[in-house]
Amino acid sequence: MTTHSSNFNLRDEIKEYWSMRAATFDEQPGHEIFSDQERLAWHDLFRRHLGDGTGKRALDLASGTGVISHLMHDLGFEVTGLDWSEAMLEKARAKSKLRQSNIRFILGDAENTLEDDNSYDVIVTRHLVWTLVDPAAAFAEWFRVLKPGGKLLVVDGDFVSPTWISKLNKAMTGFLQSIGLKRDVAEIPQLKTHRDILARVHFSQGARADEVTSMLKTAGFDPVMADFNMRQIHRAQSKHLTLAKGLERGAQHRYAICATKP
Repeated sequence: MTTHSSNFNLRDEIKEYWSMRAATFDEQPGHEIFSDQERLAWHDLFRRHLGDGTGKRALDLASGTGVISHLMHDLGFEVTGLDWSEAMLEKARAKSKLRQSNIRFILGDAENTLEDDNSYDVIVTRHLVWTLVDPAAAFAEWFRVLKPGGKLLVVDGDFVSPTWISKLNKAMTGFLQSIGLKRDVAEIPQLKTHRDILARVHFSQGARADEVTSMLKTAGFDPVMADFNMRQIHRAQSKHLTLAKGLERGAQHRYAICATKP
């Protein structure tokens, strides 16, 4: 009983956190698309693993403001975006209306979608898996919802483990703070909340591709293939980041995992 209560509270906190982030979500590189170069790089990634979208139903889990949903829509997929934050969905629907897309956005839980068995050709997630409280249950749910032969594409990464550039950035930040030229980020409430949540999710030590791949295989997916070729996307994003942040993004353990339901 205690474990269930703890998980429920954590999930509530995660939901509240992302609802709070909705107002500024699209302002950040890595969330919204800021160039045709990046848009084309995402299209290439999706085509590489999911093929042509014509006639295929796609479910974008934790769809947020609809960024990935619109990229999939560009390729001809019939897209449903699912998110548990009304604040995110409000922005997604407004964006869809502005762009005159026919994307269906619904309120729901990515770990318990309530969608029908064998109902989607494709499921796509971006930066969702690292936040999951119970990834094994989520993967089983996604397996259920996919049609036989359907594909799951997980775009995620280890955003926890330090890289050489993150260590250098941390040292430089510490120096600037010590001489009063930079605010201590530990004092920023949003970042404190993020770190507190991260410490309690399943992948608190980082969502490494090998562990995610192993768990997807256990859920029944076969084959499961990890793709680490994210350079074109990161190169396009880096043009809208500081040099330090751009280098850090390129050095992180980021990947796309494509898993097929037999």
